[in-house]
Amino acid sequence: MEANITERRRQTRSSIYRYLYETKEFCSRQSLSLALGLSLPTIYQNLTELMDGGLVCYSGETQSTGGRKANGLSIVPDARIAVGVSITENRLRFVAADLRLNELAYRKVPCRFSSNISDYGAFLARELELFLEESQIDHGRLLGIGIAVPGAITSGGHHIVLAPTLGLRDTDLEELTRQIPYPIFVENDATSSGYAEWFIRGGQSSIAYLSLENGVGGAVMVNGAAYAGDNRRSGEFGHMCVEPGGLPCSCGRHGCLEAYCSARRISDDLGITLKEFFDGVENHVWEYELLWNDLLRHLAVGISNIRMALDCNVVLGGFLTQYLAPYLPLLKRYVAVNDPFAKEIDYIQLGVLSRHAVPLGAALHFVQEFLSTV
Repeated sequence: MEANITERRRQTRSSIYRYLYETKEFCSRQSLSLALGLSLPTIYQNLTELMDGGLVCYSGETQSTGGRKANGLSIVPDARIAVGVSITENRLRFVAADLRLNELAYRKVPCRFSSNISDYGAFLARELELFLEESQIDHGRLLGIGIAVPGAITSGGHHIVLAPTLGLRDTDLEELTRQIPYPIFVENDATSSGYAEWFIRGGQSSIAYLSLENGVGGAVMVNGAAYAGDNRRSGEFGHMCVEPGGLPCSCGRHGCLEAYCSARRISDDLGITLKEFFDGVENHVWEYELLWNDLLRHLAVGISNIRMALDCNVVLGGFLTQYLAPYLPLLKRYVAVNDPFAKEIDYIQLGVLSRHAVPLGAALHFVQEFLSTV
């Protein structure tokens, strides 16, 4: 019975905290009492515990209507911090985020991925500690380290099935993470960024997220959860065929969406940066315009296939999309050619988190875990 009482108290405290976390309106003790159907003494008691724990604070007063002003309440966003790490073949990206997924610190480390997982894991652990030290992250507030990798991962994040851009197949992840002395969670990079996009958008019911970076991946988010599929390979949009017998892909096949629409097609084929490329497109360099138009046409085929299969909004993310806004009308015209149902192509959206969605999504795992247990 005592355990049941303790759990009910925890649930009450949690409901108060979640309400403060989710509400966008001014919130006082009185409005909390009305919204949650709890007595004012219960509200007072639980708020005292949350404030003593540094999780809730006063946040100003309402305008007076002749009576006593009410104190506003809000959560303390940086009461806890989560760190996300993105691993790619040529760099590490570290992000520290608060409980609202606001970015507190960022660091990029250019480096080549090494197939010697043990050595790379030691390097990762050292760079992580350096990031925490430089960012002055209080270890007492650190929830954990989310790590995002560009590959298919088994349930639980212990084993990579296939990561073509890293040159890994059937690889145990223990050597990568065992030197990190904090709670660890490992997830696919596109699933991580899709999760972050869903969260930032305030919980759209379902989205298909298409990530355009050095690789092309994706995630299917249904009511806030990633649909993993029977083999945890759902959302591998980058390896759908958009041109039979076409360009070679890192997976060993030909004609994949990734072969046509990844940022590497620009940087590797032309040997220039993305900024240089899009400056050239704007200045009508015909070679650049030709490649960009071909990329958009194949991207339109991929988007159309996703829409036909899933019938939900398609959100485009990844660092390539920071250049895409001026060309969105053209992309929609290409998509319209392949869509027999829609008169207006209004289901294509650009991601809110175009730059750091992957590490932020990895960090979000620990934020959501904390919110479910506070």
